[in-house]
Amino acid sequence: MGVYRAPDRARTYRDNEFIGDLTVWNREHSEDNSEQIERLRRNLRAAREQELTPRQQQMMELYYDQGKTMTKIARQLRVNKSTVSRTLARGRARLKKCLKYSF
Repeated sequence: MGVYRAPDRARTYRDNEFIGDLTVWNREHSEDNSEQIERLRRNLRAAREQELTPRQQQMMELYYDQGKTMTKIARQLRVNKSTVSRTLARGRARLKKCLKYSF
């Protein structure tokens, strides 16, 4: 049997406050990347329309845009949950491949 170890010290309010302060500081002092983000969003929309199969587009829409779970998508489309998972994975791989140099 192992030796009992007390759990690590719980985060205090001040620890959380520091993390929040650091997040605000980072946001205020980081460079503006809104142009790159907008270009990536535009390229992502085009890639979804041009590179994905209709089924992949449909499942991406249901999963990412509408926030449905894989189980709900599987029920709605009358397919196995693993089919949804594999289709989403293939769609993500296609998007990653075509968006690789979009940044």
